[in-house]
Amino acid sequence: MAKAALLDVDGTLVDSVYQHTLTWQRALARHGYEVPAWRCHRHIGMGGDQIVTALAGEQAEREHGDELRDLESDLFGELIGEVRPLPGAAELVRALADRGHDVVLASSAGGEEAEAHIDELGIREAISDYTTSADVEATKPEPDLIKAAIEKAGDVDSAVLVGDSTWDIEAAKRAGIESIGLLCGGFSEAELREAGAVAVFTDPAALLERLGETPLA
Repeated sequence: MAKAALLDVDGTLVDSVYQHTLTWQRALARHGYEVPAWRCHRHIGMGGDQIVTALAGEQAEREHGDELRDLESDLFGELIGEVRPLPGAAELVRALADRGHDVVLASSAGGEEAEAHIDELGIREAISDYTTSADVEATKPEPDLIKAAIEKAGDVDSAVLVGDSTWDIEAAKRAGIESIGLLCGGFSEAELREAGAVAVFTDPAALLERLGETPLA
């Protein structure tokens, strides 16, 4: 049976969660919204269309939503050179492709950011496709991005998502597919399992080592 392996990117394949935490905090602060860094961190993995309301309220979204998203993207662009692949990330992607899975990066990042991460990881030849925020109107934890990723995989019978945040796992559950959680985004094993992850590993390297024990075997 053909199976798609859907992989989140930020916090799952690349170590970028804390850069995004800082850039969202700074973007919000420039518009007068003082949000503690820990609250920003707890929402990384939620799509940009959702995060402004979650962190600063509906009025902030109405008045400054697009400006805040653009500013965060610009600020993150200044830090993207600091972002590195997580241990075993590229090897995991290649191993999944070698097993015959259609590998799709299920990311809500912008196109340029997604391209930069693909190049940094060196996995272009191993992936079937990738999503961006432009592919859907509503991102994680809504299931739309997961469904778009499955469509990009082509002719598959099932799919499994690998993600690092509860927002990833919740989106997979709403889309009706299984998910595997990774701890490298800063969420606990208990939180990921409670959200619906069928298995949890430390990072991509740990998942790769025990891949045969998972739904992606």
